Amino acid sequence: MGKRRFSSLEVILLVLFVLMTVAAITMIALFVTGEPGIVKNEISDGFVHQCPNIPLAERVDCFPDAGASQMKCEQRGCCWSPLDQTNVPWCYFPTNHGYTVESVKEPNPHEIIAQLKRMPSPSLFGGDVQELTFHAEMQTNNRLRFKIYDTHNKRFEVPHEHIPTVSKNPSNPISTTLEVLHKPFGLIVKRHGTNKALFDTTMAPLVFADQYLQLSARLPSHNIYGIGEHVHTRYRHDTNWRTWPIFSRDAFPNGGTHNLYGHYPFFLCLEDESGKSFGVFLMNSNAMEMTLQPAPAVTYRAIGGILDFFILFGDTPEQVVQEFLELIGRPVIPPYWSLGFQLSRWDYGSLSEVKKTVERNRAVDLPYDIQYTDIDYMEDKKDFTYDKVKFRELPQFADYLHEKGQRYILILDPAIATSKRVGNTPYESYDRGTAKNAWVTESDGKTPLIGEVWPGETVFPDYTSKGCIEWWVDEYERFYAEIKHHALWIDMNEVSNFKQGSNKGCAINNLNYPPYTPKILDNLMYSKTLCMDAKQAWGNHYDVHSLYGYSMVLATDSALKRVFKGNRTLMLTRSSFPGVGKYSGHWLGDNGANWNDIKWAIPGMLEFGLFGIPYIGADICGFFDDSSEELCRRWMQVGAFYPFSRNHNAQGYKPQDPAYYGAGSTLVESSKHYLRIRYTLLPYLYTLFYNANTKGETVVRPVLHEFYSDSATWDVDRQFLWGKYLLITPVLDPGVDTVRAYIPDAVWYNYETMERLAERKKHVDMYLPADKLGLHIRGGAVLPTQKPEVTTTYSRRNPMGLIVALDDNNQASGELFWDDGDSRETVESGNYIHYKFSVTSGVLTMQVTHAGYSDPNNLVFENITVLGLPHPPKSVSVTPGNHPDSTTVLPNTNIFHDGAKEVLFLHGLSLTLGETYVVQWDLDAEEYQRFDCYPEDNSDEAKCKARGCIWQPSNIERVPWCFYPKDYGYALTAVKETNSGLTVDITRNRKYRSSGRPQSRDIDNLRVEIRYHTSDMLQFKIWDPTSDRYEVPVPLSVPATPETDESKRMYKVSVSQNPFGIQVIRKSTGTKIWDSAVPGFTFSDMFIQVSTRLSSTFVYGFGETEHPTYKHDLNYHTWGMFSKDQPPGYKMNCYGVHPFYMGLETTAHAHGVLLLNSNAMDVTFQPTPALTYRTLGGILDFYMVLGPTPEMVVQEYTALIGRPVLPAYWSLGFQLCRYGYASDSEIESLYKDMRAAGIPYDVQYADIDYMDRQLDFVLDPEFKSLPALVDSMRGEGMRFIFILDPAISGNETNHYPAFVRGKEADVFIKWPEHLGDGIVWGKVWPDFPNVTVDESLDWDTQVELYRAFTAFPDFFRTKTAAWWHQEIKDFYNHITKFDGLWIDMNEPASFVHGTVGGNCLGDPLLENPPYMPPLESKHLGLNHKTLCMNSEQILSNGKKVRHYDVHNLYGWSHTKPTYDALLSVTGKRGIVVTRSTYPSSGKWAGHWLGDNFSSWDQLYKSIIGMMEFSLFGIPYTGADICGFFNTAEYEMCLRWMQLGAFYPYSRNHNGKGNPRQDPVAWGAAFAATSRDVLNIRYTLLPYLYTLMFEAHTKGNTVIRPLLHEFVNDRTTWEIYRQFLWGPALLISPALDKGARDVVGYIPNVRWYDYHTARDVGVRGQMLKMPTPLEHINLHIRGGYIIPWQKPENNTFYSRKNPLGLIVALNDDGTAQGSFFWDDGEGIDTVERNQHLLISFSAKSNTLSSEIIHNGLDPADLLILGTVKIWGAGSTKITEATLKASDGSTQPLTPQHNLDTQELVIDVSPKVYKVNSPFTITWKSSA
Repeated sequence: MGKRRFSSLEVILLVLFVLMTVAAITMIALFVTGEPGIVKNEISDGFVHQCPNIPLAERVDCFPDAGASQMKCEQRGCCWSPLDQTNVPWCYFPTNHGYTVESVKEPNPHEIIAQLKRMPSPSLFGGDVQELTFHAEMQTNNRLRFKIYDTHNKRFEVPHEHIPTVSKNPSNPISTTLEVLHKPFGLIVKRHGTNKALFDTTMAPLVFADQYLQLSARLPSHNIYGIGEHVHTRYRHDTNWRTWPIFSRDAFPNGGTHNLYGHYPFFLCLEDESGKSFGVFLMNSNAMEMTLQPAPAVTYRAIGGILDFFILFGDTPEQVVQEFLELIGRPVIPPYWSLGFQLSRWDYGSLSEVKKTVERNRAVDLPYDIQYTDIDYMEDKKDFTYDKVKFRELPQFADYLHEKGQRYILILDPAIATSKRVGNTPYESYDRGTAKNAWVTESDGKTPLIGEVWPGETVFPDYTSKGCIEWWVDEYERFYAEIKHHALWIDMNEVSNFKQGSNKGCAINNLNYPPYTPKILDNLMYSKTLCMDAKQAWGNHYDVHSLYGYSMVLATDSALKRVFKGNRTLMLTRSSFPGVGKYSGHWLGDNGANWNDIKWAIPGMLEFGLFGIPYIGADICGFFDDSSEELCRRWMQVGAFYPFSRNHNAQGYKPQDPAYYGAGSTLVESSKHYLRIRYTLLPYLYTLFYNANTKGETVVRPVLHEFYSDSATWDVDRQFLWGKYLLITPVLDPGVDTVRAYIPDAVWYNYETMERLAERKKHVDMYLPADKLGLHIRGGAVLPTQKPEVTTTYSRRNPMGLIVALDDNNQASGELFWDDGDSRETVESGNYIHYKFSVTSGVLTMQVTHAGYSDPNNLVFENITVLGLPHPPKSVSVTPGNHPDSTTVLPNTNIFHDGAKEVLFLHGLSLTLGETYVVQWDLDAEEYQRFDCYPEDNSDEAKCKARGCIWQPSNIERVPWCFYPKDYGYALTAVKETNSGLTVDITRNRKYRSSGRPQSRDIDNLRVEIRYHTSDMLQFKIWDPTSDRYEVPVPLSVPATPETDESKRMYKVSVSQNPFGIQVIRKSTGTKIWDSAVPGFTFSDMFIQVSTRLSSTFVYGFGETEHPTYKHDLNYHTWGMFSKDQPPGYKMNCYGVHPFYMGLETTAHAHGVLLLNSNAMDVTFQPTPALTYRTLGGILDFYMVLGPTPEMVVQEYTALIGRPVLPAYWSLGFQLCRYGYASDSEIESLYKDMRAAGIPYDVQYADIDYMDRQLDFVLDPEFKSLPALVDSMRGEGMRFIFILDPAISGNETNHYPAFVRGKEADVFIKWPEHLGDGIVWGKVWPDFPNVTVDESLDWDTQVELYRAFTAFPDFFRTKTAAWWHQEIKDFYNHITKFDGLWIDMNEPASFVHGTVGGNCLGDPLLENPPYMPPLESKHLGLNHKTLCMNSEQILSNGKKVRHYDVHNLYGWSHTKPTYDALLSVTGKRGIVVTRSTYPSSGKWAGHWLGDNFSSWDQLYKSIIGMMEFSLFGIPYTGADICGFFNTAEYEMCLRWMQLGAFYPYSRNHNGKGNPRQDPVAWGAAFAATSRDVLNIRYTLLPYLYTLMFEAHTKGNTVIRPLLHEFVNDRTTWEIYRQFLWGPALLISPALDKGARDVVGYIPNVRWYDYHTARDVGVRGQMLKMPTPLEHINLHIRGGYIIPWQKPENNTFYSRKNPLGLIVALNDDGTAQGSFFWDDGEGIDTVERNQHLLISFSAKSNTLSSEIIHNGLDPADLLILGTVKIWGAGSTKITEATLKASDGSTQPLTPQHNLDTQELVIDVSPKVYKVNSPFTITWKSSA
């Protein structure tokens, strides 16, 4: 049966029915799903626009072209809503235009690739691309790139020369910065860490058509800067619907909104007062426009190419510029001479007129370096010719200028005439170009496009073609051979054409007449330029038009290099594009002689600073029109501070060179004055260009870049800065002599008067008469200067100087870059000098950081001017860095102080350029010379005078009002001198009353003994020869015979008579490092005080207390010292006492001072600088070591007090502990979890929870299985440490051997016999028997109800040590094994004050002495939380002493018996960790920094603590990782794990009641990061162990402050947030919440990134290091060899792995290192020679070993593993050989990464034992 056919009518009806059904269903669906606030209107084609209800400020224009109407608007599918405001769009986008995301891929955490599909909607201009690709990548942590392009068709992309070369090194995942929305497509760029939206495109749809691309983005603030090139009348943009077209154009910069010469789709946005900013760069060269609207928001409309955005993030505006310039290419350093003043004009008419101009300006002595000629020098304006009539002598003109030290610059335009030359001779430049096919062609790609420019009919070089570039370079070389000149000015390269498109017009097509034309000048694409369909090698002129100047710059750079070769020369271009600054400068174009243009030049310069062209300026006095004298005078004043300082005017106008206005005129004199200042400051300006070239810093700088936190600066654009430090305030209006100026929030000095301004952070009316502009130096600046001359040729021969402008803290800094001023690539070749200047506390350090250039003029720094110095110096000295022992004191004839202006002038210095110097002025501010006579609280005049002291109030904060008379103290009565020292008798000056503390008997007569122990150590001791006063029983290592040879001693000592004082002088420098000849010396029974002047303000040490900085603040701070159970806190005296400090002298020498006194004491610093000691008993017994380096100070100090113990190898592994383990099963579970997570881990602890009722040596039933667990763990290579407290319970109902045997042996501290001879009972942790502790009660109640009475062993006594040994032995043999001991609470700590009941027997003055240092809870007495001070202890020699005197030694006395017992009982070295310490405790134990808190500040403070204990001779130290008290937080704990992985003592420990914080408690990601960083630690343990060996044998530090290695670099003197392992591993951790970057200092040597093996390429400067959450910054120092091993789960296994070496080569290809190895736990392996010691050296591609000592048991020998050579070079290494000790050789297989320059050689297959010498060589096959 056949199929029925439908009739035509039926078909039509069916179709209509279907359409109606679909429409109905759609309408129903839309009705049901309609959204509130959306207005929907159907358009005839079925599209329904969804119109949002949004603020007017957020409307995005859907009809940017002319002729909008409701009908036309809705035909585009847009929303129509007319208003009475014409600037607000009436036609705006709905929500259902745009694209949707169809699929997303994330190939790695840093990239997103999405496919987009266009939503069905009407088109704006046709040609919409239906499928797009979105590709985003996090290129660095501060740079995001995203591209949107046609998925299927290749479109034009900018062929940028530099951007493809920029490296990428992201660490943050892109998800933290970019959010992509899918329907419709949109993106939100957020600030990492805060999630603040910065660039939010969800406000309007993406439009992407063939010739129309649009993207809008909401911005976080109205502070928008940049976008160009235009004339912006203000620097900060107006966001009130302003549209700025961008398309390079030859137009006048007269203040309209039209497009000018360059093309800059870049803006910077300052977010808020935090300074955080970002930049947005659209890399697109097509014609476009950018609209700013009040949302605030930006809309881009481009008519070609792709959307290729870069978002650049910075913490400051300046950092954004640095990021942008890193992307596009940092600016070239211009030649020095190009910073001189320059003269030019269009149409001098003849060379004789040029010379007349030159001569008249020479005649007035105008500083003036460069003369130009414009196109009038040419023959008929033809390039590469000159007018042989009017400019006949032009070939000799350069020589004419050069005779007077001047230079010549001429102009070239791109357009080349087609006509013949004069006489109908061939124009060979044109002919040769035609032969090379060098011209831009018409659309056929063959016919040269003909236009018209200055010479008439012209062709236009296509600088994008190879043939054209070759032609241009050749022509320029030919021309230079004919006309010598010094630099080149290129103009008219937008490209400019006097015809519209061509002499044929332009074809009608979509390139010449695109569907949409941005609001460019004339609204015609080819107006004053070429047809858009013209062809170039890079593409259609439509796409590359705005790149014409850029391509000409690249070609011209090739030409300049050909001609000038090694000379830098200069290029100046009118048209530019991002990246041009890498090669060229720019001027702001053909301005006019009017008051608007002088104003608008400042925003223009500031913008080109953003754009990366710092060599920028406007035509001074204006190009067009005649300039009035006033305008030209004011313009010459401000123009003297344009980086590019050129006076230039146009044809037909009056001359305006300064001399034209007449010799002696105000204009001439004012111009000379400010140009001389410019020339004086050229070294500073040149250094700014160096920083622009190397760091991307701005030169001319907006005020807001420095003072962004002050919103008043955000729109300052009538003033500008040179760099950070010079503020320029010009007069920019006619007929005024007062300017409303803003003075930012800093100290400022008037440059001309040198006086300090009283105002800051406010607007002022600045008086600036006809000959003045405002010029101010910012406090904190050190500006390099040079005596000016009329040209830089001459000025560069003159002496240099420095201007030092002190800031609020009397500090300043600066730098100087200096090279020959003319050669190319001096930075890259190292052919330069670089200084860092710093001033602090009256010391100017002129530190040479690079000395690769020797100036032929033998330059010197002749003058130094210091601003802001109210008082004249006592003296001024100069110390050369290379001869620190030859300090010169300046004679008074070289010093002048102006008291009225507060300025110090130093002259006649002759400090050689290229050498380091320290210049010191010693101030004697009277009030800082006071020494406090009433350090107690509540002083008043009556109390003060009762002590015989002076009362005089002061306005200076903290200065004492009560102070000693100058002769208060003791006077010398007798002196006896020998060749080994001095003995002196002194008597108290009885003119004055007693010390004011009547309970403390004054001692009138004293003996002083000064002993010269060694060449670098002396002792001075002061005591009462008539009484047996207490002396510290700590034995020190002093030589049996003194150093009697005066010539060998580094010091000389003198004594002053009245007041008595001791002066210790370093002979090599003359520096007084001790001078106690100051008033206030007091010696009474219970109060002793002595003060000394210090050699500098750089003092380190004293402890134990929490210091907020490593270097002490000398502004009247007092630190108490008295051992106490006190968690670390500011000015809280903690567990140990270390009266030792290291002082750094201004000459970078170091010394150390120990006061051997164990009584309660304090030390006070004051700015004099001076130090006061106050102690409550004993004697004064000082030891001084003289270094002279910081490291040698520690070596000498530990030689005196005892070298540190060598810890067992396993104790360098990671360790876990907590107070609050409930049972042994909890420890077992933790151990299993750690093993399962693969986290390296060596030591497990048990805190007091393992004890039954906290009784020493008694196991809690809950831990009955602990001994078996310990045995099991030890069997798997683990170690176990138990805690022991000193306090022993005396209330036991059952037999408690520890107490019973102790009482029988009489080991406990008792009252003195005359007071009862009973035990002094305290209370600590042990509980009473048979009680249940209610922990809900308050602490004091718990102590009273539950804590047992405890006795305290007197560890001074030999029998106590024997008892302690026996108890430990029984514990080890009968209860549980252990490997180390942790002794705590040994300050000693007690939970009651003094004794149970609080009644301390005996003299109450001992508990509350006449003077109480500022100790924690000092009002409660010395016995607070410890024993009564009258408790009696007995020294090993039987002498009875008061606890008052020996309290601070309790932990010290506890440590050695514990160490001896550990070694004896275990037969192994083990480790003892003690809480309370005193000098020499490090001989037996390590130390942790106490019961810290889980807070961020504890991270950096732990570094300070470790560095201080390095000074104290206890290198095995660290803090409780993640904190002991309070709840840890994830990020903080993770950062602390990273930091703690580099503590020598690396233990995670927390307190009872807090959540777990071990690495497996936080989840897999935390565990993985912990594992990774601990694997690094374990890898480097052989290096750490070697450092511990060097500490043990030489006294070296392990944790090492940077200043120990780089003491000649003063920057390191105040660094405490970074530290070193030994000399070679630099650790720069993240220490702040949310930090994802660390700004750290990279000292001035070669450093390699540990993670990448790359040379970081940065030296002697701060470096911002990306530091994502899983990363810690580690750097290996070049020149060192680091031993390493593959890590394992614990050291038992890692020690079996082969020995690897990291050979980090220095600049000269050398390195050295050492390796110590023993069995890891044997006793005295060093002393018994049971070890291996090897030294390694690398040189000339050879690594060799030398066996220093080989006493190792064969079972402990290692084989040589993988050798990594860093810095091996970029020439491929293909061969390597191992040469054994017997001379045999074996080939090795090198793996050489040419990118990182790491060479890896695995020697392990050779099974070569490291105890045999070897040599490894490597070479390339070539």
